[in-house]
Amino acid sequence: MSETRPKRFYTEVTTREQDGLHVIQLDGRTAKTVGRQPLGAASLALAEAMAGEWDEQAEIIDLAAMPLTRLQGFVLDGGEGARAQWSETVLSYLGSDLLCYRAPDAKLAKRQADLWQPVLDQMGTVLGGSFAVTEGVMAVEQPGDVIEGAGAKLSGLPPGDVFILKLLTEMTGSAVLALALAEERLSPDEAFAAARLDETYQAEIWGVDEEAAAREAVLRRDFDDVIRFLALSRG
Repeated sequence: MSETRPKRFYTEVTTREQDGLHVIQLDGRTAKTVGRQPLGAASLALAEAMAGEWDEQAEIIDLAAMPLTRLQGFVLDGGEGARAQWSETVLSYLGSDLLCYRAPDAKLAKRQADLWQPVLDQMGTVLGGSFAVTEGVMAVEQPGDVIEGAGAKLSGLPPGDVFILKLLTEMTGSAVLALALAEERLSPDEAFAAARLDETYQAEIWGVDEEAAAREAVLRRDFDDVIRFLALSRG
């Protein structure tokens, strides 16, 4: 059964201040999230960008074309109650982080060390410890001070930032890269390239697989949406 998408039911999109938020108004009525929360943001820049998404809708509302609205909806509906779950995802990835596992292939391992180790060293300093690194897939336990430092950092962030860190962690496969992005110690291009290093190396050897390239393009689009959301929410 095909999903019925809602028709555009409004003419004018505006924003106004309400209870500390800049809320989206559709013909003067406050837009709501799926969880029936007022749709708005503390950042005027984010609210205006979301309003732009609503204003750009044609006859049929396409939520897939409204990434900022969807992301803020998750933040508002999850709220403080979802913080623990989002934080646990980040810390779980940190315990077996992508950047801590080097390939048996010496050439690839060298590239991993050159690209990943400086990030591990820098973020280890930020978190108050040193990351353990291993070769292959055998699990290596990370020092408790690193995990505790990350937990303390997450506890001091607003829920929205923790949610974005969770998404970036899942997209890159690395909590270290996500935290480095949030700390602005890596650019989005640098972080994405680091996350895709293994795939890039394999493509250099075997050639580009069209299906894999298509999946990567979708991942990059979603990644860029999250990065834009983070920047606007801080705007």
